[in-house]
Amino acid sequence: MESPRSLRHRLRLLALAILSVLYQSAPWRLLSLVALWDSVLHLAFLFRGLRPVTLDLGHSCVHLWVPAPARGHPRKPALVLVHGFGGNSRWQWEGQIGPLSRSFDLYIPDLVFFGNSRSASRDRSLGYQASCIAEAMQRLGVARYSVVGISYGGFVAFRMAEGPAAGAVERVAILTAGICLTPEQLRDFAAKEERDVCELLLPQNAEDLMNLLRRSKYRHPKWIPAFLLQDFIEVMYRNQRMERSELLKKLLEKGIDLDPIPVLNQDTLILWGDKDDIFPLPLAHQLHRHLGKKSRLEVLKDAGHALQLEKPDQVNLLIEQFLKGVSDINL
Repeated sequence: MESPRSLRHRLRLLALAILSVLYQSAPWRLLSLVALWDSVLHLAFLFRGLRPVTLDLGHSCVHLWVPAPARGHPRKPALVLVHGFGGNSRWQWEGQIGPLSRSFDLYIPDLVFFGNSRSASRDRSLGYQASCIAEAMQRLGVARYSVVGISYGGFVAFRMAEGPAAGAVERVAILTAGICLTPEQLRDFAAKEERDVCELLLPQNAEDLMNLLRRSKYRHPKWIPAFLLQDFIEVMYRNQRMERSELLKKLLEKGIDLDPIPVLNQDTLILWGDKDDIFPLPLAHQLHRHLGKKSRLEVLKDAGHALQLEKPDQVNLLIEQFLKGVSDINL
């Protein structure tokens, strides 16, 4: 007898196949399913009590989601969620906003050159990204907060905690970010790819995007219609592509761009998937050793690089309990 999970998988494949056939016929080709889902995510964020704002910092405009005013309700501890390179903040944190918003006031920025955040500056450094978010939080009047960052966002979160927001950041959670990699090691990592890293992380065709999904998720989808992959590229990767490519090149050139890499004063949670194919697991242990006693490492079984998408329940529980100061966590 076929298991329910297997049946659901077959039904999803059938639905995708039907969509693929329908999409080939006009006028359906005029409809962007990815843009439609992006609108659904926008509504989901609104439903969770968040509202979008754009702050003009002079040198840049930072778009972020902030708690909507709630009369008669006390403010909760503030938490900043910093996304990585895949898409924008809505796509990366949709699995976290529901559970985490029950305990925290969420602030979810689009990094500069992602989503609706813009800048005329030529600065492509991690330090600049960190200073933009720190300045945005200051403009919003949030004096104390914790910060969670995944992948590239983990690098930014680290820079916030040691630099422009050192006095404001209470606790830090870093997800799958190879912070201790030296520029030389990063270049070696890039060389092993045998192709331009920008082509991997900023795909331009359906095949490249499917490859990125396989690399990012341990249990990745076996098949996605090419039209849907291309649609995602058009919506998520076309705008500000050159600037994002420059961000990647700066990261590969400088790494975390701190010498020596400081030990954070804040308690730090490190989350990693044991099947990460972007930043392998030994890098988690390296960061844990570097940060010492004020850090804790949690390794999620059967999870890849995008562990907040693959294991949202575990990630949410670990983050919530860590920020609340709970030391023993049973998953």
